[in-house]
Amino acid sequence: MTLTPTPEDKFCFGLWTVGWNAQDQFGKATRPNLDPIEEVRKLKEIGAWGFTFHDNDLFPFGDRAAREEMIGKLKDAIAETGLVCEMVTTNTFSEPIFKDGAFTSNDRGVRRYGLRKVIENIDLAAELGAKTFVMWGGREGSEYDCAKDLYAAHERYAEGIDTVAGYIKSKGYDMRIALEPKPNEPRGNIFLPTIGHALAFIEKLENGDIVGLNPETGHEQMATLNYTHGLAQALWADKLFHIDLNGQHGPMYDQDLVFGHGDLISAFFTVDLLENGFPSRPGAYTGARHFDYKPSRTEHEEGQWDSAKANMDMYLMLKERALAFRADPEVQEALAYSGVDELAKPTIAEGESLEDVLADRSAYEEFDAEKAGERNYGFVRLQQLAMQHLLGFKA
Repeated sequence: MTLTPTPEDKFCFGLWTVGWNAQDQFGKATRPNLDPIEEVRKLKEIGAWGFTFHDNDLFPFGDRAAREEMIGKLKDAIAETGLVCEMVTTNTFSEPIFKDGAFTSNDRGVRRYGLRKVIENIDLAAELGAKTFVMWGGREGSEYDCAKDLYAAHERYAEGIDTVAGYIKSKGYDMRIALEPKPNEPRGNIFLPTIGHALAFIEKLENGDIVGLNPETGHEQMATLNYTHGLAQALWADKLFHIDLNGQHGPMYDQDLVFGHGDLISAFFTVDLLENGFPSRPGAYTGARHFDYKPSRTEHEEGQWDSAKANMDMYLMLKERALAFRADPEVQEALAYSGVDELAKPTIAEGESLEDVLADRSAYEEFDAEKAGERNYGFVRLQQLAMQHLLGFKA
């Protein structure tokens, strides 16, 4: 197997990932800022297919002249490298104006400013050919429950997202919005903290048909949730519009490790889902494999790019293992023994009614519940086969 990435892998990185200068709240930067235009060229060199960015990754907040200059340079770099601008997002969390949120700030003027900033970058995303606009509400929340009218906060959040989605439709842009859930950090409690919260929110939107999700590995695992299950629910709801892959060691701060450098077993099953699909609905996920990680603060420039390559290496190694796992006849036999395929059969058959089930004595009165309770499902054996493939003990 080759670990050389190809355009078909659709690997892409945010300019804020590799380019992070490693400044955190406890210490100074440990490496210089990278030129975002040079980042695009370097991503092409290491085999990436695309890139993403926040507006202020490219130009400083409020600097109109720099904005126009850097957009021109970025267009030249795209033409030169052929890299795809896969997604654009807007920074509504770094500047002091957004300390109480952008769409849910108690200050109406801040909300109107935030809306204008987002709309301006929707136009930029369309200009660059991006099909997805991610919205992470990192400051949409609170530390104190009494500080917010929580009903009004959800009303204003919905108003903001609906307005942006309506604008996309009115302009005829080929673009969708992907909300990015996170439970906490930097706010004490962030609105729409999980995939389930976000899905419920979207159902209330007038323009929810073009609003979906951008789940991130670490954000779900910070809340002790199962990322693969979350992706599955978003796929089931037809709302998986984008993904952020990284590594995380459970309920800690947002670590943003290299993908697979946290919970390796979870990463394996994430790749299994993305590459193999469901047993009842096989087929690979067609979207980008987007890495939202940060090079460790210990790394300097060489290590920054080593870490970017490590994300792609990890994904390709896990992909090879996941494909072999599903193709293994022993695994297929174990899946059948465990009844995995049976789950796809409707409990109430086509053409059958609940009344038919109630009249079927074999379904309840004559059903041998004691014998059913003695069934061995064989899930441990199935998991062990997965581990043997993951660790290279099976070809």
